[in-house]
Amino acid sequence: MKIALAQINPTVGDFRGNLEKIIAASRRAAAQGARLTVFSELVICGYPPADFLEKASFLARCRSAVDELAAATAELSTAILAGVALPAEPATGKPAVNAAVLLDRGRLLLEQHKRLLPFYDVFDEQRYFSPARQQQVVELDGVRLAITICEDAWNDKHFWHRRLYSVDPMEELMRQNPSLHINLSSSPFWHGKRAIRREMLAAIARRDNIPVLMCNQVGGNDSLIFDGSSLAISAQGELIAQAASFAEDLVVFNPFDAPPLNFHDPSAQENDTEAAYQALVLATRDYVRKCGFTKVLIALSGGIDSALVAAIAKDALGAENVLAIGMPSPYSSAGSIDDSKRLAANLGIRFELIGISGLFSEYTRALSSLFEGLKPDTTEENIQSRIRGTLMMALSNKFSALVLTTGNKSEMAVGYCTLYGDMVGALAVIGDLVKTRVYAVCHWLNREREVIPHAILEKPPSAELRPDQKDTDSLPPYEVLDPILEAYVERYESPERIAADHGFPLELVQQVVRLVERSEYKRQQAAPVLKVTSKSFGMGRRFPIAVKVEV
Repeated sequence: MKIALAQINPTVGDFRGNLEKIIAASRRAAAQGARLTVFSELVICGYPPADFLEKASFLARCRSAVDELAAATAELSTAILAGVALPAEPATGKPAVNAAVLLDRGRLLLEQHKRLLPFYDVFDEQRYFSPARQQQVVELDGVRLAITICEDAWNDKHFWHRRLYSVDPMEELMRQNPSLHINLSSSPFWHGKRAIRREMLAAIARRDNIPVLMCNQVGGNDSLIFDGSSLAISAQGELIAQAASFAEDLVVFNPFDAPPLNFHDPSAQENDTEAAYQALVLATRDYVRKCGFTKVLIALSGGIDSALVAAIAKDALGAENVLAIGMPSPYSSAGSIDDSKRLAANLGIRFELIGISGLFSEYTRALSSLFEGLKPDTTEENIQSRIRGTLMMALSNKFSALVLTTGNKSEMAVGYCTLYGDMVGALAVIGDLVKTRVYAVCHWLNREREVIPHAILEKPPSAELRPDQKDTDSLPPYEVLDPILEAYVERYESPERIAADHGFPLELVQQVVRLVERSEYKRQQAAPVLKVTSKSFGMGRRFPIAVKVEV
């Protein structure tokens, strides 16, 4: 039996567009001889639909979309396995079920519900879905299929040291003697995730002695990035099919008679630096386009963060759709302006200058009577940033272009950013990259030619909001700060453990932790952050604002 993994990029709520993609991919698969075409979790309605699942009209549209798909593919020689949300039984107390439907020549052969509903990090499926009561193997042309949905395959007691659920749906399915395991996934990307998935599925295949197939969603939806990387594993645990990462793809193969791939360099797929860049390009493109825009604006400071965001935007949307704005203040160096011009030339994007010195003078003059006798401080620094934010939003309104913010994870963590200033914008493109990773990605970009000017890579980081300002005036060096932040923010390690593991003074670690805790109010007003690590700021990290934390 030839099977196709159809890895497509759906949009939440775009039933017509999603069905068009599903039907087109099914036709291509049928033309290549596939008897079954597999799509990802909730592909028909898009993932994650969140509170749309509370709307009866949305779930009714899901049900009608299944009927439309069955009718549109009734003449095809390939069966279709696709994910969709459907109404739950009223007695369950939940609005929906997370389902996989198997359609063959216009008939519904199976409606399988998801059993394990994740409720950690970015997932909140127990809020919406009723779990499956049972799992049922289904036959297609005599081949017995065990169908699971994403998390249902993530609870193997032989693979995980700590399991989140007391049951493993595959144990129930294996008692029904399936010959093939198919998993529909919408598994978000973060660094290292692709290797974990591959190893886990290989372990399941070897344990159950049947091939395992996984079709994963690809694309960006708000903060989440789905890498695709759909794959098939033989009963011996060998990789026999692999779809692209960060792109739509269709792969056709026979899981029972496919030789192992010549996977010559497994580590190449796990290059976190390259993967992070590809993920951010994909997610930026999808965020802008799925929100109905085509153009973006970036405030270029001459620093490394805005340089990286500009490079990502250019690759995501094309140079003609990126407008970069330099807004020098009295403290901006001539080198920063020149560096911004050089970057724009390297990228082929339009660059314009709007000086803000006069506006800054007007602000300070207007406030002079109220500020009389008070020394200049961060107030005056933030005024410059907020002038820039106002100008960027004016350009956004006038040209119908989204503003991309340029702050990194290190800055967001410790509050080294200005509300309604440099935080203004629609999307925090690099908000999940600590500063040292920003440098790593920029060096990777320059591996063949100069994209990021060397002067930008070599200059000490500075906000340039006062004379001779450097980031290290207010923060530890990023080589010290970033390991502390990664341990505290991403792994929830204690200050004592961080200090002991890294050899840092405990007082320094505690100082950083205090900065993190008191900056929560800023982060909860920030633009959505594109997630590329296991724990990013946003929906997957939930802390109250009004607290008193003892460090």
